[in-house]
Amino acid sequence: MESKSKPMNENKISLHDYAVEDINGDRFDFSQLKGKKVMVVNTASKCGLTPQYEALEALYKTYGSKNFTIVAFPSNNFMGQEPGTDAQIQTFCKKNYGVTFPLMSKVDVKGKGKCSVYQFLTQKSLNGLKDSEVKWNFQKYLINENGFLEQVISPRIAPNDSQIIAWIKK
Repeated sequence: MESKSKPMNENKISLHDYAVEDINGDRFDFSQLKGKKVMVVNTASKCGLTPQYEALEALYKTYGSKNFTIVAFPSNNFMGQEPGTDAQIQTFCKKNYGVTFPLMSKVDVKGKGKCSVYQFLTQKSLNGLKDSEVKWNFQKYLINENGFLEQVISPRIAPNDSQIIAWIKK
C-alpha cells in the first residue's frame, strides 16, 4: 500500500481565510492576495518608528507590481501612539507619507481584543510556524504566496532591510 505524505500546512488555515474591514469601512478579503507575498505590519502615527511609513511606501512602489503587497493595521496598543480615528489615520498617512498600500481599520494586535488576523499571526496553533508576540509598532509578518507565515521581523528592522528584500525577490 502506498503512503502519501501530506504537504506542510495542508490542514492549516492561511491568511487567505480571513476578511477584515479596511480603513474606509469596506470588506478586505485576504483571498484576493493569493499568489502574492504579503507583509503585514502594525502601524502608529505618533511613534519614533512612524518614519518607517516612508520606507514601506517605497517598498510597495518598487515591488507592488511584482506579486508583493503590504497590508497595514493601525493599532493603539503601545503607549497610545495611534489615538486617531480611521479617517484621521488615513489623512495623516496620505498627507505625510503618500501611503498607497492597503490600510485596514484600527485594531488591537495584542490583549483580549486582539483581532482575528493577529490571532493567526501570533499563534502557532493557527499559523503552523511559531508563537510570537507583537513587541511594538511596525512589527512585520512575512506571508508567502500561499498565505502561510514565513518570518516575523522585529519592529526596529527597516522595511527595506536586505533580508526583507531578499525574501521578496526569492
